[in-house]
Amino acid sequence: MAHYAELDINNKVIRVLTACNQDIATHGGELSEEAANYFGTYTPFSENGVKWVQTSYNNNFRKQYAGIGHTFDSIKNKFISPQPFASWSLDANDDWQAPVAYPTVTTYGDNVRYFISWDEAGLRWIGKENLMSNGNEFVWSPETSSWIATGN
Repeated sequence: MAHYAELDINNKVIRVLTACNQDIATHGGELSEEAANYFGTYTPFSENGVKWVQTSYNNNFRKQYAGIGHTFDSIKNKFISPQPFASWSLDANDDWQAPVAYPTVTTYGDNVRYFISWDEAGLRWIGKENLMSNGNEFVWSPETSSWIATGN
């Protein structure tokens, strides 16, 4: 099945629908404007929709599968995921990066994984031994490449 993302006036994805591969193949083929226009003839736009753009469920083209809230960059011809936090920025590959690199140590003890999350207020990575409120909490130190206990 082919997949099409419906874009609003700001190139934000507002929904993603499937299309019949045969319909696409007989009306210009994958990635063609003709196929996108044909898809639009039997799938009307929603209230804020203005354009259909094909997306790849397997990430074979246009960087990644479009999801609601993604943006289509028509210059780069790719879908970009929403910014996860205000402090994060896009890298050269159009992937969002935190201002502090993701921890290189992700396990403790007998190879047990930390539950790692971004703390936007502190601009840092937090690691927890478990998700229960009584679990130990740690802050990632990029200077020492280690976790520091917070006392929580």
